[in-house]
Amino acid sequence: MLHSIQQRYGEKLRAADGEIGHVRDFYFDDNNWTVRYLVADTGGWLSGRLVLISPQALGQLYPEGKVILVNLSRQQIEESPSIDEHMPVSRQLEEEYHRHYGYAYYAESMPLWGLGGYPVLAPPPLETDAKQEGVDSHLRSARVVAGYNVEANDGVVGAVADFLIDAKTWVIREIVVECGHWYSGKKVFISTDKVSRISHDQSTVYVDSTKHAFMEAPEQPQGSPA
Repeated sequence: MLHSIQQRYGEKLRAADGEIGHVRDFYFDDNNWTVRYLVADTGGWLSGRLVLISPQALGQLYPEGKVILVNLSRQQIEESPSIDEHMPVSRQLEEEYHRHYGYAYYAESMPLWGLGGYPVLAPPPLETDAKQEGVDSHLRSARVVAGYNVEANDGVVGAVADFLIDAKTWVIREIVVECGHWYSGKKVFISTDKVSRISHDQSTVYVDSTKHAFMEAPEQPQGSPA
């Protein structure tokens, strides 16, 4: 089943010993479209501090309206590294995060979240050189990318309106594109397999397709959204 990311914003999060806040954002890897972190806004509990929660602690998504259960304690979350919403996530912060929870450090060779056990190996030694501290250029904010222009091979076709995520594997399968006036502002669903790259500088998602192909794209998702 596919779920709308847009509809998950604001959903409550509950740890093993109480509520911890609500969903603020999702960070995904634009190489394989796997969600690497849910961003939790802790609200009044931790004065609105933002923390990362790995899908390793979340399990399967359930239909909209239900509380998302987090397999962590409030103390674990309180002691975890915090993030600045307006600053990119560094590799060093990711290492600190995974080391804090004892998770395996993220790597493309690892199985998708819903398909393998965890943790499977110890995080790598913490390094402090410039490369290791550098920003991961493939980690994207779903909130930020929503609204980016969508450009086909022969021109701009519209803007990103939403993402549809697989409930079991935490992989984004489709992008919801709100087309421009040339297609009456209709929304169409495009597989992430069609995306060639995302440019932060240009605020654009580039799709290996044509305007004509967008006109023939389905106006219903290929899976069933929540």
